[in-house]
Amino acid sequence: MKIEQAYGCVARIGLMAGMRGDFPPEKALQVTGVLLKEGITVFEFLMNSTQPLEAMQAVKREYGDDACVGMGTVLDGETARRVLDANPDFIVSPAFNRDVVQLAQAAEVLVAPGVITPTECVDAWAMGVKLLKIFPIGALGLDYFKAIRGPLDHIHFMCNGGTSDANVGEFIRAGAVACGMAGWLTGEGQMSLDLIQKRARLLRDLVYEARTGQARRVVV
Repeated sequence: MKIEQAYGCVARIGLMAGMRGDFPPEKALQVTGVLLKEGITVFEFLMNSTQPLEAMQAVKREYGDDACVGMGTVLDGETARRVLDANPDFIVSPAFNRDVVQLAQAAEVLVAPGVITPTECVDAWAMGVKLLKIFPIGALGLDYFKAIRGPLDHIHFMCNGGTSDANVGEFIRAGAVACGMAGWLTGEGQMSLDLIQKRARLLRDLVYEARTGQARRVVV
């Protein structure tokens, strides 16, 4: 999946479902199957989890082009090379590491480096990055996102870190292309599939409402 195609998937859905914790291949397939039924098609596995590369590859084999599947918590060039060898659709990091960005771009893979200051945002964007992960934005709040995006509204931001049903709609209305969601949506590997499904449906409705102004709310 090329950069524009992967970016399009993220932007279209407005959500990136992360799985950090105990998500080996069998469990990853169960969780992604539930999320796909609710219209969430973008999945981020995390390197500090159980068998992340194997889980990512299993989901890619099972769902093919119906899912956009990538790897997060890619902190350095060595890790980026390992991940790229596993053929991800995208790479995400909590930090801005130039080696990670350059390796992903050379492989024509979408990369979303983590940024939090205006300088990081401008420097990463100048490298030709298509999507910046502003992290951890939940702890800093909506006002910080609005303030940093004010002079940088030409940049495509994904809001991550401390996101939940309480603020996803606010970040989307404030101009975020998407929100990344792990703990609140998928837990650490023990959350029931029924609860994941209900929360996924709620998030899709919140994104829809934020983008269209039309209420379409469900109760978890």
